[in-house]
Amino acid sequence: MQLHILASGSTGNAIFIEMGGRKILVDAGISARRIERGLSEVGIPINSLDGVVITHEHSDHIKGIEVLVKRHRMPVYARPATWEGIPCRDKIPLECRRELGDSLDMGAVKVVPFAISHDARDPVGFCFYYQQTKWVVATDLGVITSTVEKALSYADVAILESNHDIQMLQNGPYPQFLKQRIKSRLGHLSNHDAGHILTCTSRPPLMHVFLAHLSQNNNLPSLAENTVKKVLQEGGCAVGDEIILHRTYPDRTVSMIK
Repeated sequence: MQLHILASGSTGNAIFIEMGGRKILVDAGISARRIERGLSEVGIPINSLDGVVITHEHSDHIKGIEVLVKRHRMPVYARPATWEGIPCRDKIPLECRRELGDSLDMGAVKVVPFAISHDARDPVGFCFYYQQTKWVVATDLGVITSTVEKALSYADVAILESNHDIQMLQNGPYPQFLKQRIKSRLGHLSNHDAGHILTCTSRPPLMHVFLAHLSQNNNLPSLAENTVKKVLQEGGCAVGDEIILHRTYPDRTVSMIK
């Protein structure tokens, strides 16, 4: 099993997951060229992908999908409402456009989408199950709902949003309406909230957490890690023993091979 976060942040997102011999790309929010290069650098041929699953239609999650599919003719799975919101939908070959239902079986891997709170048409996160292993992608969360908490429970690996530092956002250059959007139930999760949900979630003995979708204007990888670590420690979690935190970046790959 392996995980390669090719890019994570407000400028673009793409995550490669391999479980049970299946190779899956979560989102294609960077250029097709960057995806091809990023996968090549970790030894993954682009034509070995079994498919792409899309969380929602915002450009930082789909901007590379048209070119990627035209070049490689891979299946792309998204919610029906998400397809309606993808501007390049009609340019993607019909045989590559797949509707995502309540679950998707890719060989021995089960992919289960779950609803998230964000200002998109039908945004989802994903749980990936293989044998006794559970990996979760949960970003672009305005708020942690009971559905999200259930999805995160007992995850061996979680790619979890830690978008902004509350003070940096409040004191930063964004206009007030944008600050309110980010802080709203349809916006993004703060560092503090990311730490809080981890303290409340049922966990396996060891959980790897990748702090993802960081704002480049309202956060820093070190600040996200330190804030989440502090919240976890205050909640009685032994960081480094029970939870291992990992940073992610918009312009470099972060990997884990198990």
